[in-house]
Amino acid sequence: QVQLVESGGGLVQPGGSLRLSCVGSGFAFEIYVMAWYRQAPGKQRELVASITTSSRTSYADSVKGRFAISRDNAKNTVYLQMNSLKPEDTAVYYCKAGITNNDIWGRGTQVTVSS
Repeated sequence: QVQLVESGGGLVQPGGSLRLSCVGSGFAFEIYVMAWYRQAPGKQRELVASITTSSRTSYADSVKGRFAISRDNAKNTVYLQMNSLKPEDTAVYYCKAGITNNDIWGRGTQVTVSS
């Protein structure tokens, strides 16, 4: 079964940190570009960070210097380390595996930043 399963979300205070994980199964994880998206209530889904098969990374301006994406192909897992969290980072975070004409999405994990 082809799937992505996210974990690691939760409630954190402003300035805190969280590490999200996304485990893939049923497909050749290592040949896919992996990415994290997020969607806040009433807003469109937006790209947060991506990592290529050669581990080249890119980030949205809003998270540069605070978030870090990484991957472990041996574990079929992509991570998102989130530091210095702000209330505006509150959203459902989704993992996506992408290759030409084929995207795979996870179901998401909720991140809430609040005091």
